[in-house]
Amino acid sequence: MRVLGVDCGGEYTGYGVIEQDDQGALRHLCSGAIRLLPREALEVRLMKICQRLTEVISGYAPEVVTIEDVFYAVNVKSALKLGQVRGVAMLAAAAAGLEVCEYAPLAIKSAVVGYGRAEKSQVQQMVAALLRLPEVPKSPDAADALAIAICHLHTASTLARQAVSDL
Repeated sequence: MRVLGVDCGGEYTGYGVIEQDDQGALRHLCSGAIRLLPREALEVRLMKICQRLTEVISGYAPEVVTIEDVFYAVNVKSALKLGQVRGVAMLAAAAAGLEVCEYAPLAIKSAVVGYGRAEKSQVQQMVAALLRLPEVPKSPDAADALAIAICHLHTASTLARQAVSDL
């Protein structure tokens, strides 16, 4: 299975594509962060996110797109902008005919680190270890996107095992 993880953000939107083979081994295909300039109009920033995610989807052909579920924010303006970025990520996925799966931040950290309140640095280190990367991803946003994709693969594997045991 091949998964695109997207970490939606107002300044940087991270993305990462990984796949899992039949033996359960994870493989990193690509990752990065889309830098958004605050001085640009919001619609231009959203267009850049859509264009880059569309390129990644076209180039790597994931089977599903995963994003972080909505969380509560203190700043309403930031929450609205984050919602718009999430909408654009969902639109790029839907335009390619892909399903979007959402995961809570605690579930993502638990799946990757084993602890739902893990620090960003711990997530980065575990992502590097699980994907056998030569170094920790430089961008924490890219690492978070990879973590979201790993969470989905771990969840899908668990559900598949449970379905087999129910037969």
